[in-house]
Amino acid sequence: MTNSKSKTQTQKINCTIHLADNALILGHRDSEWCGHGPVLEQDIAITNISLDLIGQARNFYQYAAELINHENGSGATEDTLAYLRDNRDFKNCLLVEQSNGDWAVTILRQFLFSVYQYLLYKQLQRSNDTQIAAIAEKALKEVVYHVQWSSEWVIRLGDGTEESHKRMLKATDDLWTFTGELFNPTLFEKEAAANGYSVDVATLKNEWMQKIKITFEQATLPVPNENVWMQSGGKEGIHTENLSYILADMQFLQRAYPGCEW
Repeated sequence: MTNSKSKTQTQKINCTIHLADNALILGHRDSEWCGHGPVLEQDIAITNISLDLIGQARNFYQYAAELINHENGSGATEDTLAYLRDNRDFKNCLLVEQSNGDWAVTILRQFLFSVYQYLLYKQLQRSNDTQIAAIAEKALKEVVYHVQWSSEWVIRLGDGTEESHKRMLKATDDLWTFTGELFNPTLFEKEAAANGYSVDVATLKNEWMQKIKITFEQATLPVPNENVWMQSGGKEGIHTENLSYILADMQFLQRAYPGCEW
């Protein structure tokens, strides 16, 4: 009984870290646009989205650290989880770590993930873990804007000029094969759903696909085939080389000067 309880707690920790990692890595990617956006208003918009995501990551990391310390007293903190883990320890999906590319790639990556995140957080509000439910409820208000902002840009670029349409087609080719992983549950996600503190992510796919189809049609973009071969592995620590470059940048100061504080 004790071992079963400990295993369930470990899977809850893994699930919470997964939620945090998704938000942190995409937040970092978006932050790379700060000072480089196509116009000032959108530069500020995507920078604010990055801050929203990093705020979500902090809340999930803080809770994960609390769970870890209750389990083994290791002294984990949000900072140790963000800055002192190697890439194989990160559980984010592959989609969020993909490089920014041009504005079309960044916009489409944001849209594809934000729609998923909206559906996920909406369900997580009913988690039987009150802390997860509270974090999801607070974050959902932000994600509603992320979906609105990114979907408007998908339509604007897809149904814009010949050049912007062509770039959206290429962005779709670059990113679509990373979307299947979102709905392919890992062991820790299955355990989380079975115990009521998370949801079965596979059940989110149909509604997600409907939203994608509606927006793509408005953008005059062909709807990709949802049954093509998909990349996977990120949630279990098998990442593209992109994550190593992100971590080298993000973790440099803490690793060069361990324990430094501002």
